[in-house]
Amino acid sequence: MFNKDCFLDHVAIAVSNLDRAQKVYEDLGLSFHGAREVVESQKVTTAFAHIDEHAHVELICPLNGEGPVQKFIEKNGEGIHHLCFKVPDINKKCDEMKSLGYKLIYEHPFMGANNCMVNFVHPKSTGGVLIEISQTIKSLE
Repeated sequence: MFNKDCFLDHVAIAVSNLDRAQKVYEDLGLSFHGAREVVESQKVTTAFAHIDEHAHVELICPLNGEGPVQKFIEKNGEGIHHLCFKVPDINKKCDEMKSLGYKLIYEHPFMGANNCMVNFVHPKSTGGVLIEISQTIKSLE
């Protein structure tokens, strides 16, 4: 049975060259949508391609050789960086995860790519996988 309240939103892949990496996935048949987005707080440029009605591939490329993704690439090389799960209420989910003993990377959620509030669950508390939790912020239009 599927959980409608929590689903895989994207698999993020850390890359050194966004154009080169994007071509690989386009050659597989994926189409990248919209403009690339810079997320200053994480010092990355992102590109998203739909896999299905929910899930995406997100390519994340460090800006100016700085930030946590650059450090990840220096330590581990290019590759899968994190899994992101969409939730209906990020504050509630953060509180729930903390109460269950998980360590969050940030004290509070912050604005990420695609008009979403995000936070990350530390890989030391998840068996080695960095997990992003995300909530889409509805526009007030």
